[in-house]
Formats: sequence, structure tokens, C-alpha cells
Amino acid sequence: MPDLRFQSQPPRFTEVPRPRRAEGQWAFGYTEPLNKNEQSKKDDDPLNVRDRILYVYSKRGFDSIDPADLRGRFRWMGLYTQRKPGIDGGRTGSMAEEELDDRYFMLRVRSDGKLLSADAVRALGTVGVDFARDTADVTDRENIQYHWIRIEDVPAIWERLEAVGLHSLEACGDSPRPFLGSPVAGVAADEIIDGTTALEEIERRYIGNKEFSNFPRKFKTALTGHPSHDVSPETNDVSFVGTVHPEHGPGFDVWVGGGLSTNPMLAQKLGVWIPLDEVADVWAGVAGIFRDYGYRRLRSRARLKFLVADWGVETFREVLENEYLEKKLVSNPSPEAPVGHRDHIGVHPQKDGKFYVGVAPTAGRVSGTVLVQLADVIEEFGLAGARLTPYQKIVLIGADGDRIEALQDRLDAIGLSARPSPWRQNTMACTGIEFCKLAIVDTKERARRLVGELEKRFPTIDTPITINVNGCPNACARTQVADFGLKGQLVTDENGQQVEGFQVHLGGATGLRANFGRKLRAHKVTSAGLDDYITAVVTNYLADRTEGEAFDAWVHRADEALLRGDKVLEADALGTV
Repeated sequence: MPDLRFQSQPPRFTEVPRPRRAEGQWAFGYTEPLNKNEQSKKDDDPLNVRDRILYVYSKRGFDSIDPADLRGRFRWMGLYTQRKPGIDGGRTGSMAEEELDDRYFMLRVRSDGKLLSADAVRALGTVGVDFARDTADVTDRENIQYHWIRIEDVPAIWERLEAVGLHSLEACGDSPRPFLGSPVAGVAADEIIDGTTALEEIERRYIGNKEFSNFPRKFKTALTGHPSHDVSPETNDVSFVGTVHPEHGPGFDVWVGGGLSTNPMLAQKLGVWIPLDEVADVWAGVAGIFRDYGYRRLRSRARLKFLVADWGVETFREVLENEYLEKKLVSNPSPEAPVGHRDHIGVHPQKDGKFYVGVAPTAGRVSGTVLVQLADVIEEFGLAGARLTPYQKIVLIGADGDRIEALQDRLDAIGLSARPSPWRQNTMACTGIEFCKLAIVDTKERARRLVGELEKRFPTIDTPITINVNGCPNACARTQVADFGLKGQLVTDENGQQVEGFQVHLGGATGLRANFGRKLRAHKVTSAGLDDYITAVVTNYLADRTEGEAFDAWVHRADEALLRGDKVLEADALGTV
């Protein structure tokens, strides 16, 4: 195969900053020094591992797997080894990866904003039942994620998924990660533009394409034509956001360089208008810049956000236009930011007279059995299908108005409420120490217990408060943009013992008040004390807020003693209605 590091480089027309030392940017001819990950990708394109899984590893078993595939290239197939049971969080950072490895895998299945038919949902459910010990989680990248997968079963799983138009290709790895699409694309009454065909075209052209299979690190894409910006566009590498040009009509603005983890940055807006049929071309241009100019020397600086920050958005746009698109983009003011959370929970009218219904699993946890039951519901009520959301929720499309109550009752019966409490609706959690090799603390079960306790203490709270629980600093659950962002770490309790706990980010948000939240100096909370801590802060908010004041706005003016929970005010009726 020809070496894409050199053949894909366009001539440069724009002066861009050159780092003082070589950062592994292909566009400057720097292919050294290579870290372990870059060397592995240079040795063999990760997409080639698919055949080895099908024809070698699945037949010979776990012990036959080449370590370079196991802990590297398998990710391009959506496979990670999961955490070996019984290893506490204090050992996460001190053990070698192979010591943490179990002989089972996590598997992510992409949805990429697709409308999932009853057959697709049933296939997803039966994979969980038959191959994954009945596990299945809805992730905040619109994936279904399984655990306890055996390498011997992967070919059968892929065959079952492919029969309904689904796959796990490049669901992980230094690749185009699963796309976020609007859960209500094509049906919402207030939608600006339906971007479904653009996501389909990006997937058709570029997923599994070796010209785009070796990025410096992960590359996250989001697209929405809904005015609520319901795909967290501020936190993705590239986002296409619905906008209207006064002459050309509906199209998309382009935002680049968003990302969280240990160096959070909000995406910067190009302020352009592009038509629907050019989205895939622009995506390839942005992805090409990342591939060719991205920093490959250090993994910690290998995300697109660092390149955008160093260049500035004006230079980035100029390189995109001159070197990759070979034409100028139409300038247009970026769309106004919405206020508040945007998860589509509950019953909402569609533009065709039917309704879509958003349901809330607790912290994204479902099961294979629940997905099979959901497929039955989709068939029973004649629904068009289901979409997954960036907030670990599910939206059902095409419900008849005269059957809404009966549909909600059936959904309640399988544990997928369209009438959830505000706490269940607004809490997310990453995988955590149960299965993740990076995690330090428990998340899913802790979030479930937290939701249950807050439902008792604030049963009818009158304002949404988001809680995002993460097991490590990597922010897979978007800790920095939640009202309560909880970053897992070991903390010291009152007895001087190291226990599971959290660093707290307060008042983070996306949309109109986008910010990364407030961190209090040396403030940590034990996992055991989390219920009481959040109760204290919520109580203080309810007592101290002004009329109509949102939680995140209150946090940024509140006295620190109220935010630490050191002082607790009295709230009339605890904010109930």
C-alpha cells in the first residue's frame, strides 16, 4: 500500500505556525520521533486486523492474539479489553496494561444518528442476551456498548449486526469515532435542516477508508439541524450546526477544536454557511488537516483542539479553504446559542402530525433484555424506530397521538420512562471501574443510587440540574459541562483512609452560558458522602436563588461556603411545585 503520509499532502498556500521542535506533523515531513502508538499504526494499518479476527483469533482463541493487535488495532474494530474484576482504583495507575486486561472485551456498536428499526433494536438486544451476559449501555456517543464479549463470538456478532445495517468499525481508536446526529432529525417541527443524508455520505465515503484510518488520536464528529444544538457541538472536534443564510437558506455552520478531558476547550466557530451536499467534503477537509498537521509526538497533545488553539480559527479556515477545499466558504454569522439542556425527553409533536417520545434509562444502563422488549414495543405501536441520544437516552419516532398514554405505560413497564424524575432525566455516568481499565471509582451503580436518593429528598424539584459522573479525568461523561461534574479519584476520608471520591466541577454548561464550571480549591467529596453533599448544595441553591435563576448562573455568584456545603440554608419546600 502507498504511504499516505506523503501522497495525500496538498501544496501549502498558507503560512501556519511551525513548532520549535518536530511534533510528528506529516505535512512538514516529520514522521519521527514515533511513540508506541504511531509505530504500531506505521507497522500495519489497523483496519487490517479485521481479517485476523475473523480467520485467526476467533478460531484460535484469546491466547493467540498478537499484543500489538490486542491493545492497539482491535480498537479500530470497536473492541477494548475490559478491566479484570477485583482490581481496586488505587492500582489503576500503577499496573501495566496487560495486568489490568481481562480475557473479555468491551464492544461498541455505532449508530451514527441512524433511525433504528425494530429489527435493528432487536438485533442489538439479542447480541446482549446471547453474547454479553445481558449487558448493554447507551453511551453519550450514541453507541450501544457491551461487556463480557469473547473473541470467539465476534464474527457471529458482526454478522448479526451487519444484517440490520449496523457495525462496530472504527468505533474506537485513532479514527473517525461514532458520529453524533440529532435524535429528531427529519421529524422535529422546529428543525432548521435535516442532516441525515450528510452523515450517511460521510460514513459511506470515509469509514473504513484507509486515507482516514490513521489520525493522531480520536476524531469526534457531531451534526444537527435542530435549533437546540442537541449534539453537544461545543465539545466535538468538528461539528456541523444548522443555520440559515439570508440568501441561500438553511445550511450548516462549522465548529472545530472542541474537546474535554484534562485540557478542556470549547469548539471555535468558523462562521460559515455550507449546503447539505457539501458537508461530507468539508468533513474530509477538516479531517485531512488533523491527519496531516496534527501533533503526533505526544499523545497528550494529539487532539485537534491543540492545533486550532495554536493556529487560531482564522488560519484554520484559510488552510481548509486553500489547501483542502480549493475554494472559499460563504461567510455567515454563527447561529445563536440555545439556553439549557436538550435531550428530547417526554412527548413532542412531529411535523407530520405524529409524536416523538424520549425515554430515560438511568445513567444509560439498559440490558439486552430491555432492548428486545423495546423492539416489541416499537412493533406493537407501529413506530418508525428509535434513535440514541448524546445524553444516554432513547427517542422513539412516529407515535400516534391517540396511543401516547398507552405507549408511555408500556415503556414504564420495561423500565424506560418517558415521565422520569428530573434527577433520572439529567444524570449521566461513564462505564467506571466495573469494566474500564482507566477508571478509579464506581460510576454506574453510584449514579443509580444517587438518583434514587435525590428522588426521595427532592421529589418534585422545579428546575433541571444535571449530574455527570466520571470514573477518571478523561471526561467521557462530559464532567466539565454539567451542573455537578464529578471526576472520580481517590480522596482521604475523616479517618485518614483513602477511599473512592470525586473532584467537583460546579455550574458547567453548554449553549448560551457555555463554560467549564467552577472548581473549588482543594475541594473533594467522598463517594459515601456524595448524597449529603449534593443535597446541601441543592438546598442552598433553592434557598438563595433569585426568581428564574438557573443553577449554573447561581454557582458563579454564590458564596464558596454554600458551594462546599459547609453552610446549609433553609429552603422553603425544597423547591417543590
